[in-house]
Amino acid sequence: MHKLIFIIVVLFFGIAQAQELNCTVKVNADKVGGTNTQVFKTLERSLTDFVNKTTWTTQKIKPTERINCSMFITINEFAGNQFKASIQVGSSRPVFNSTYSSPVFNYNDKDFNFEYNEFQNLSFNPASFDSNLVSVIAYYSLIIIGLDADTFAQDGGTPYYEVVQEIVNVAQSSGYAGWGQGDSNQNRYFLVNNLTSNTYVQFRDALYQYHFDGLDLMHKDLKTAKEKIIGAITQLSYMELSKPNSFLTRVFFDAKVDEIVSIFTGGPAVDNATLLDKLFSISPMNSSKWTEIKL
Repeated sequence: MHKLIFIIVVLFFGIAQAQELNCTVKVNADKVGGTNTQVFKTLERSLTDFVNKTTWTTQKIKPTERINCSMFITINEFAGNQFKASIQVGSSRPVFNSTYSSPVFNYNDKDFNFEYNEFQNLSFNPASFDSNLVSVIAYYSLIIIGLDADTFAQDGGTPYYEVVQEIVNVAQSSGYAGWGQGDSNQNRYFLVNNLTSNTYVQFRDALYQYHFDGLDLMHKDLKTAKEKIIGAITQLSYMELSKPNSFLTRVFFDAKVDEIVSIFTGGPAVDNATLLDKLFSISPMNSSKWTEIKL
């Protein structure tokens, strides 16, 4: 096991390539007030550097290929070096031959408590738990990269999810919420567990078909592209038959609901009736949005 961990570290972090993320990091401390605001500004700068300057993979990418993403951290309580917070994570990817960026991930993690001393060094080693701050930020950085890869290649995110699983395995003994099976069925543990489970394979199939076969075709054949997107949503409906109200279904629609409405409220006609049946069935919480799509 130790050899395996070492190999993973070397493969993914030992060879310097280009940084993968173009991430906006913001720390909002309005809820805690007080006069010591400098520590929050320092934290924001440190996290911005950490996310954007860490080499997360061995992929050779151009600066223009970096993944646009964001991490908005809200500080709810603060005492000494103890922070109670939440983090909103989002990412998008460009659509081929267009100026449009499609949202891929939009998730709010409310279990983000950590220790932080101003100016402390932030560095990541997947084989060790140095701080909950580093582990959570590294976790979402690699989730963003994995999801993005899944939109460009079938199962493209697999090597990145494997590193994420290592982060979870190491962090489980830390005592912090969000890393264990007993905390919730919708947390960091279950997100990566579901992403790598054969039970939820249709989610990643849908992610690829929706973006690569659907959105990326829109410049060429809008009707066929829309039909491919309906096919992707059909994949999710198959998953829902065996695992109703799944975490990954929520993750998908939290990012995609407005985009889906926009795609199917204009342009060439497709089978919106079939689409709506599936949308109302697998994502009833968004019913008010789906009513905007006309038959």
